[in-house]
Amino acid sequence: MADDNFRSSVLFLCEHNENGTFGFVLNRPLDLTINQAVQDFPELKAQLFLGGPVQNDTLHFLHCRGDLIEDSIEVINGVFWGGDFEQLKVLLDTKQIKENEVKFFLGYSGWDEGQLDLECNEKAWIIVEASSDYIFSSEAGNMWRAVLKNMGEKFKLLSNLPDDPSLN
Repeated sequence: MADDNFRSSVLFLCEHNENGTFGFVLNRPLDLTINQAVQDFPELKAQLFLGGPVQNDTLHFLHCRGDLIEDSIEVINGVFWGGDFEQLKVLLDTKQIKENEVKFFLGYSGWDEGQLDLECNEKAWIIVEASSDYIFSSEAGNMWRAVLKNMGEKFKLLSNLPDDPSLN
């Protein structure tokens, strides 16, 4: 993908239907923690991620505790999007939810109706089935390469390409 917003990015799609597509970039950590961005948030060292180029003034979260957070939407087995934010804060503060069970994003990635399908047909994206292992991974810097390596020999070479091949 030539777009700098998505070069070497791993995206998790939460919704894809006739109205469009919505998801988050999983491997774009910001130099900012959730405590620095949100006042009155429990003391955590949880890093914020840039979820995408759309509405970077909004906060979103993915988690694996749909059993505890009301109004969560299960996206894939064991991975939930959103829910009651005030309840999340209490659960984190009382250590009922661990820091590694939730991931926070500023903004999101979105595509209009049919846009992502067109990009996929043009082979602009490499598609792999989502895994909670990647979503909650603490290895954001190596995630893109790890995903490609796990896809087999065909993608192993691509995983080792430098960000700018002209500098090789």
